[in-house]
Amino acid sequence: MSKEIRNLEPTELWNNFADLNAVPRGSKKEEKVIQFMVDFGKKLNLKTVVDHVGNVIIKKPATKGMENRKTVVLQSHLDMVHQKNSDTNFNFDTEGIKMKIVDGWVKAKGTTLGADNGLGVAAIMSVLASNTIKHPAIEALFTIDEETGMTGAMGLQAGYLDGEILLNLDTEEDDEIDIGCAGGIDITAKNVYHEVHTPSNSVGFSISVKGLNGGHSGMDIHKGLGNANKIMNRLLYESQELLRISEINGGSLRNAIPRESFAIISVSSAKKDTFLKKINTTINEIKKELKTVDANLDISVTETSTPKKVMTTISQITLLNTIYAAHNGVYRMSNDMEDLVETSNNVARVIVKEEKITILCLTRSSVETSKFDLANTLKAAFELGGYQVDLSGSYPGWKPNVNSAILNVLTKTYEELFNSKADVVACHAGLECGILGTNYPDMDMISFGPTIQGAHSPDERANIKSAQKFWNYLLTILEKIPSKN
Repeated sequence: MSKEIRNLEPTELWNNFADLNAVPRGSKKEEKVIQFMVDFGKKLNLKTVVDHVGNVIIKKPATKGMENRKTVVLQSHLDMVHQKNSDTNFNFDTEGIKMKIVDGWVKAKGTTLGADNGLGVAAIMSVLASNTIKHPAIEALFTIDEETGMTGAMGLQAGYLDGEILLNLDTEEDDEIDIGCAGGIDITAKNVYHEVHTPSNSVGFSISVKGLNGGHSGMDIHKGLGNANKIMNRLLYESQELLRISEINGGSLRNAIPRESFAIISVSSAKKDTFLKKINTTINEIKKELKTVDANLDISVTETSTPKKVMTTISQITLLNTIYAAHNGVYRMSNDMEDLVETSNNVARVIVKEEKITILCLTRSSVETSKFDLANTLKAAFELGGYQVDLSGSYPGWKPNVNSAILNVLTKTYEELFNSKADVVACHAGLECGILGTNYPDMDMISFGPTIQGAHSPDERANIKSAQKFWNYLLTILEKIPSKN
């Protein structure tokens, strides 16, 4: 299917995307893609450097007649979110993404596609490699680890870039121009518990929550999608007097709404029928509540071998109450921008095994004080349950600048090209612009990109027509970059 992808228009964009997707590039495992990008720059005989954290910077002089225009930084991140369906056999560390075309969209086979932010990377590569595209001096900035901490953007020091304008190519709706974003903070709660031998005359059950849509924990948080960790906790909470927990394994990455959760429990043989009746009632209630947004939700309760050990009753009560108390979803809407989520939290990961509990959350907000308000709300809930709580990886949001000069260029260009007005928005995702602005405060920044749906989930897909629209838009913008002062 790679040939079919490579034949799509614009061919230079899709060929570079296919080349990129052949390289493993998970967050914090970017060694191969860093080398790939260095080799790419050097092959073009362009100045190529890698900074101390692993960001790659490739510089290309202006084309003839464009030397007096402002230098432009084209920026995208190299890493991608690794998510796959539970029935997909795939090794992200060694295999390239397997792609297919479905009804005008490019998708991956059972995994995330990496269009976030691979299409942005591929677009920049195409500009760097071209001998025909008109453009000012280009500084291509390929950052690392955007998805799990933005450590690349945070580690980029002053002095590497001279550009006056930064075009971030990481927005996922092609009719939007982004001028602001949310910041974030990681919340990690850990606890220990006591195990006891499973009571005699018990039967084991495996509970699985699958089939949820999942998605981006920022861009999709307002959709009311099911969170597998919260669903599992509700199932266990409603029947807690009838069961004993042995293990829980739910969710995966902080920035992905959890699609799956699995638990092993024991139930007294004498109460087996009562338990099944009770939990099936809860299952039906949850499915009814989520049928509009998560029609494929699948919750199964299957008899299995009885676990050897389970949590003590008090440990179980504390665990279930704590997770129930942890806020998940939208916390506050913005008072300044219509329909913008200001603050939210994603209960992303729950692991209960061998007398250790780990709960991972990602809190986002476009307002720093509100971000820490929700973080402290969660911290308080966890600490009441006896958890040790660590707040880490805090990064700032990006404050909108409605008077941006490059914004004026983009809005006028969009209207001229497409005979309609673009939506000027701020998003509830974490873009790197706010962080990059700390060391480059005078740089005029904007973000846009092609339409991508289902990012951070195996349903991720990139619209083919939108990629063409995005490419034409980018090339026209580069031609219209203002002259130097």
